[in-house]
Amino acid sequence: MTAPARDILVRRLPHGEGLKLPAYATSGAAGMDLLAAVAGAVTIAPGGRALIPTGLAVALPPGHELQIRPRSGLALRHGIVLANSPGTIDEDYRGEIGVIVLNAGSEPFVVERGMRIAQAVLAPVLRAVWQETDTLDETARAAGGFGSTGRI
Repeated sequence: MTAPARDILVRRLPHGEGLKLPAYATSGAAGMDLLAAVAGAVTIAPGGRALIPTGLAVALPPGHELQIRPRSGLALRHGIVLANSPGTIDEDYRGEIGVIVLNAGSEPFVVERGMRIAQAVLAPVLRAVWQETDTLDETARAAGGFGSTGRI
């Protein structure tokens, strides 16, 4: 069953002209590909990072965020990850969507105009209301942290 679609208002910035809007590659895809709106090739050295523009600004529906995530193929083949993954575009942000690309690979990576550089996932946001307490319910894990479950 396909989830209901939500309208997203998008403003194309001048340097995004001629690029496709984000789109789902398949009917079952969760993420929409974001394209690099760079004027010329951007080379990211191993261990380096760059802010890659998308040429898009959005107005999200109330109660939603746009999660910016790495593309698995770029991560596997080139070691390209996003420095703050997943990045969050808040519903009240109206600036350009930028992607902080980190080259964790061993070779320089070249970002070219129109390259699929990241993916965006529209997600609902629940608001938290903190309730301070002196005690918490007991669980089998208790305060066990990193690696405490003994599973790899």
